[in-house]
Amino acid sequence: MEALTAKNVTKRYTQHTALDDVSISIPEKSIYGLLGPNGAGKTTLIRIINQIIDSDSGEISIFNEKLNPKHIGTIGYLPEERGLYKKLKVGEQLLYLAQLKGMTKAEALEKLKVWLTKFEIKDWWNKKVEDLSKGMAQKVQFVSTVLHEPKLIILDEPFSGFDPINAQLITNEILELREKGSTIIFSTHRMETVEALCDHIALINKSKKILEGPKKQVKDAYKTNTFLVEHIGNNFTLPADKYDLLEQYKIEDNYHHSTIRIRGADSPNQLIRDLVDVTEVHNFVEKIPTMSEIFITLVKEDPSL
Repeated sequence: MEALTAKNVTKRYTQHTALDDVSISIPEKSIYGLLGPNGAGKTTLIRIINQIIDSDSGEISIFNEKLNPKHIGTIGYLPEERGLYKKLKVGEQLLYLAQLKGMTKAEALEKLKVWLTKFEIKDWWNKKVEDLSKGMAQKVQFVSTVLHEPKLIILDEPFSGFDPINAQLITNEILELREKGSTIIFSTHRMETVEALCDHIALINKSKKILEGPKKQVKDAYKTNTFLVEHIGNNFTLPADKYDLLEQYKIEDNYHHSTIRIRGADSPNQLIRDLVDVTEVHNFVEKIPTMSEIFITLVKEDPSL
């Protein structure tokens, strides 16, 4: 079952098209990376899903139901621009936000004890938000986002302001939320986080979707039949009609690294056979493109730029 589908969603302003006929499909219990440069249209789509603004055309469904006001309580939304009340105390604010999402005060207090203990922030209860650092306030807002155990969670740049230790803490919580059955839409510019977390991705650029699919499938589609080889010496030659030697450098002593692309239909096994005839191979691995490399390639190739 799909947690969310968007079909032909379009949003225009007076002199700007923010989304142009965008369709995406988000599998249930997945972590779905919504990627794109600044101004691509990601935040507009997120705001439409959260019913902050309306689309001009198209349709969004959540768990096979057309998007409607009751879904506001189904969604947990952590916006990029944080929205805590600075003068309120942390505890008062968390209780207030939880009750807005339909929780009773008793339910909220019980769950808050668990989360505040887990995040080691129990002593923040009576602190005002304005007295917290950016990272501390980020923890509080993350708790407010997931406290009501939403089936669909939307995180817009959730790691902004976090040091590596707290970023790892939030990463672990995101993975645990998925294991418990939540679907997570994850909007970020940090490609290393996409590599670590996302199951599926979509890339939006200049208001249009230009790529979507399971992360592994996307990465496989952009492989270039290139292999990384560690070997002894650098004085070997390979048939120029079969291979391109893209890069070669010394690692240490007489150990070298070479990047080799197969030009024709030969298999990796044939490349290994040709290599062992001319050098001593110590490591051989296919070069899989990173999400960052795919992102840069597609955005640069987009004819709308």
